[in-house]
Amino acid sequence: MKILLLVVLVALITPLSLSANSEEKITLLKRDGEQNEIPLLDNRFRIDYKVNEITLLFFRKRGAPAVILVQPNGSKLYATSAIKEPNVDWFDELSYDLITIREPMAGPWQVIGSILPDSRIVVLGDIDLKVEPLPPLLFRGETVKVTGQVLNDNEPINVGLFRDVVSLHVDFISTNNSDYANFGAGTHNVAQFKDDGRGFDERPKDGIFTGEFKLVFPAGQWQPELYIETPLLKRTVVQDVLEIKEPPFSYDIALAQDDAHEHKLTITLDSSVVKPETVLIQGKIYYPNNEEQMFNLEGSKLLTRELLIKNYDWGRYSVELSVFGTNVNDREFMATLPTYKFEIERPIEAVPELPEPIITAAEQKEIDRAIREAQSMSTIMFISLIIGGNLVVLLIGWLAIRKFVQKKPLLPKVSIPFLKKKTTIDEEPKESEKNEVHKNGSKSDKSGEILNLSMSDD
Repeated sequence: MKILLLVVLVALITPLSLSANSEEKITLLKRDGEQNEIPLLDNRFRIDYKVNEITLLFFRKRGAPAVILVQPNGSKLYATSAIKEPNVDWFDELSYDLITIREPMAGPWQVIGSILPDSRIVVLGDIDLKVEPLPPLLFRGETVKVTGQVLNDNEPINVGLFRDVVSLHVDFISTNNSDYANFGAGTHNVAQFKDDGRGFDERPKDGIFTGEFKLVFPAGQWQPELYIETPLLKRTVVQDVLEIKEPPFSYDIALAQDDAHEHKLTITLDSSVVKPETVLIQGKIYYPNNEEQMFNLEGSKLLTRELLIKNYDWGRYSVELSVFGTNVNDREFMATLPTYKFEIERPIEAVPELPEPIITAAEQKEIDRAIREAQSMSTIMFISLIIGGNLVVLLIGWLAIRKFVQKKPLLPKVSIPFLKKKTTIDEEPKESEKNEVHKNGSKSDKSGEILNLSMSDD
């Protein structure tokens, strides 16, 4: 059995008479058989036993807590019930609750919460998305209008607050054809529209999403994908692959030769894509001195348009172009072309040449002599550096062999004879001073004994 969507509305909706088909739709929530928009009396409604799955949408005061559902047996379902109950999906936002229940309990249900006054329940069947196909001939920079409509059993949904939970998304998916510039470009989300009467949407609350977007991505093969999505519902329309071409306009710049003339930008149209007589071009010129100039080029049967640009000497010039016209398929288009830029390099000022100095023969001779002396000195210094470097290398090598191979100290011991003799003489008095003196005043060495003997002979 198809999924049903119950929508609780803010505004009072005018009752509609029932046909045979509409009576079948509301048998699951039949009140008195007279209307397919059932008032939410005392926040109560009834679910038939034949319903296998049902989706409920309740709008409440902004910021109010999520509603509570009371089942026919008195048990309650909360927003947190989706964690425990596998048959319940609950999405609560600031102003609404979107609930899906599989195998719901048949009988009278009740809603507890800050539900908006004068609300009613509307029975909805299968939700479908209908969109107009995109034009087959498109080029980069063009602005494209797209229209989509949400249908209930192939009929428009006249539900005012349905726009609060539904948006129309437009994606362009690259076909990854290596023959085109968009190879590997992936998916580009180019637009998102709401049925709120803002932006490019024509009328609010009419179930029709209208918007415009620019083809600002690379040229090549793309597959458009348009879809509506809610937390618990998604419908997608995939259209045929189309080719986005480069803009059918080429440029040629003729720079001014002097300050008295102007630069000339020639724009050439491709007659295989656009009708030249219908093409209007307007835009703005940005000069190097920050001056801006608006321009407008009228339509013509010629394939070229000429734009004169003032010559403000060197610097960078930028030209923004917007094009309006009709292509060869009689479809009117509007496009923003890539900004055309050109730059004039800063002129290089000529520096006057200095006169060559006059050198006499004597001065030239002195200069030559100084050059020869400098060359001779440089040669001598070079040779000296080589010899000194070699000596240093030899000394380092000799020291390394003595230290690590011969295991000797770096500096050898040098014995000097006269230094050694002097040291011995200095040590002799020190040895004699160590002898003790006897009581009679003579020393206790052999010389002392000789002195004593001589005194006894006397």
